[in-house]
Amino acid sequence: MSALRTTHHGACPHDCPDTCAMVFEVEAGKLVGVRGRADHPMTRGGLCTKLRDYEQRHYHPDRLLYPLKRSGPKGSGQFARISWDAALNEIALRWKRLIAEHGPQAIAPYSYLGHQGLVHGLNGGDAFFNRMGATVTERTFCGEGSATAWLMTYGPSGGMDPESFKHSKLIVIWACNSVSTNLHHWHIVKDAQKAGAKVIVIDAWRSRTAKEADWHLAPRPGTDGALAMALINVIIEEDLIDHDYVSRYTEGFDELAARAVGRTPEWAEGVTGIPAADIRRLAREYAGTQPAAIRIGVALERHQGGGQTIRAVCCLPALTGAWRHVGGGILAMPVWEHPYRFDEMCRPDWIPPGTRVINNLQIGRHLTGRIPMDPPILSMMCWNSNPLTQAPESDLIEEGLRREDLFLVVADHFMVDTARYADIVLPAAMGAEMEDIILSWGHNYLTYNAACVAPPGEARSNGEIFRRLARAMDYDEPRLHWSDSECLEHFIDWNAPACAGITLERLRREGYAHLAIGGADDRAPHREGHFPTPSGKCEFKSSLAAGGNFVAGPFRQMYAEQQGGEPLDALPDYVPCRESATSNPALAARYPLNIVSPKSHGFLNSCYANIANKQKAQGEQFVLINALDAAARGVAGGDRVRVFNDRGAFEAVAEITDDVQAGVVVTTLGYWRQLNRGTVNVVSSAEFANMGHAPSFSDNLVEIARLG
Repeated sequence: MSALRTTHHGACPHDCPDTCAMVFEVEAGKLVGVRGRADHPMTRGGLCTKLRDYEQRHYHPDRLLYPLKRSGPKGSGQFARISWDAALNEIALRWKRLIAEHGPQAIAPYSYLGHQGLVHGLNGGDAFFNRMGATVTERTFCGEGSATAWLMTYGPSGGMDPESFKHSKLIVIWACNSVSTNLHHWHIVKDAQKAGAKVIVIDAWRSRTAKEADWHLAPRPGTDGALAMALINVIIEEDLIDHDYVSRYTEGFDELAARAVGRTPEWAEGVTGIPAADIRRLAREYAGTQPAAIRIGVALERHQGGGQTIRAVCCLPALTGAWRHVGGGILAMPVWEHPYRFDEMCRPDWIPPGTRVINNLQIGRHLTGRIPMDPPILSMMCWNSNPLTQAPESDLIEEGLRREDLFLVVADHFMVDTARYADIVLPAAMGAEMEDIILSWGHNYLTYNAACVAPPGEARSNGEIFRRLARAMDYDEPRLHWSDSECLEHFIDWNAPACAGITLERLRREGYAHLAIGGADDRAPHREGHFPTPSGKCEFKSSLAAGGNFVAGPFRQMYAEQQGGEPLDALPDYVPCRESATSNPALAARYPLNIVSPKSHGFLNSCYANIANKQKAQGEQFVLINALDAAARGVAGGDRVRVFNDRGAFEAVAEITDDVQAGVVVTTLGYWRQLNRGTVNVVSSAEFANMGHAPSFSDNLVEIARLG
């Protein structure tokens, strides 16, 4: 007779907007199955291809189970098992010595959304490092450019409820491959499509999502801002605007209209490659169909003009009055509505005045002295992130991690690329092994995750790791020693209006709850304006621009707006790519192909890229190339090719397809360096986009050569 099988509430912890509610199945103290919550309005009982056998990842034979100390050269992967006491003593000894000799800013934390939990996720170690006085690491991998542009236009509004798309009659999915990266929202879009809604996808390549749309438009990479400005031009010139909405609830219309005069469809055709007739048709259909909804992906920010692009796209629903309707408006990151208490999580008040701030996208430049610092970074702790694969200019990062004077601590589940260069590796717990509430940046639910099995070996949760580090460093502040349950009591404002009727006890009992902010059938947050901007209106001309550039992402550690420098352009406009034939013809002569690096279908960032069945489903590292470009380089389908620029090179298998237009190549993100000859971020620039210190992953030129 088999042991009793029990079920427990789960939540997907991965960096994805869906934050799926799950069911953990436990038998004899082990996780034996995972499934989606059938009663959840978004999950609907389904899980993406990454999560369908999540329990197998918990017990993968390569999982890290014990603390390790490096026993060979950096990068060799040679380690010896040590005890937790030995690991903590080594870390504390090295850190105390560095602090005494160089000051605490010689130490830097590095994390991102490898886990999205409030307790164990992105910000889980911030209070500890702020207490230390360490260098602050600004995290702008994803969404800060979008969030900054959104804040300048709308203020901290959550926008549409994703479930309300079922009421939409026209849906524009802009720079988002929903089928691969926002699957459960795509189900809602498909329901609307079956009910008669027209689905339009705007993306530089024919993704899985584009193939299921009614109409796909493919602007050249980084030119979406020109398309958006041309749509504004047509809507104004052809008087397709909602005059009452514009006059009552917007600010700066006359200035926007003047800016848009020269941004005609004919002008945009030359920039984007989209025929002027198609641009006019899109503008007319969008303005003439209500409710009309736009879903923008974070990929829209990933080039030099990304922030201004999103500003322009955000103007469209206010011009046409789409906000009046349930199922009308725009959705980016509804996390602004969530009552998380980031100050309590991170304790930014503990940061000593004058502490320096570095950026996670430019960690390679910081580690190698390309950006000089005094003192240099002499120690780094990395958790919930794998920068050697995920961050740009990754050859520079590898150079920095090889430094003998850099003391690197990594907490992870596997010996990922970054961990191979660590001095101390700590084994981290996985989802079903720790209690948390998993934040969402894609819907309006709070989702509870139960600790229902013990971590294998000596793996420990991130929260417990930082509690142990605090004891080792002799930090006695109560905040640093809260249990996971105590953290959950403090990290959400349970008295906020959005939490009406929601308690921690209810979440533990039921697993999830929708915030009390209106939902699928009644949320129209800006039907009568009420934008949380300084003017109370949608600001076509932003009142925040005068203060200069700033970073306004909802997950940042530094919450005060760090404004400075020249004022931003208060009006949206098209800003060309940094690397293009137009902006840099000399560079384009050497590297004529624009590379785009979207998320993988089979991996989640670099998670799962070491697991055999996920590798098989995702396939070998590839590059999509148009037949014209392939022929010009003597490349046939299946050939191994070298993709390169001045920053580095990686190898891939060529797939010849008309899913990409001539001049554009596509390689998906997430493959591990140790399993491949380089990965796409070798060729990615660490230069910031024009707003919010956003990345420029889609603003890179390369060349391709066939390997013999």
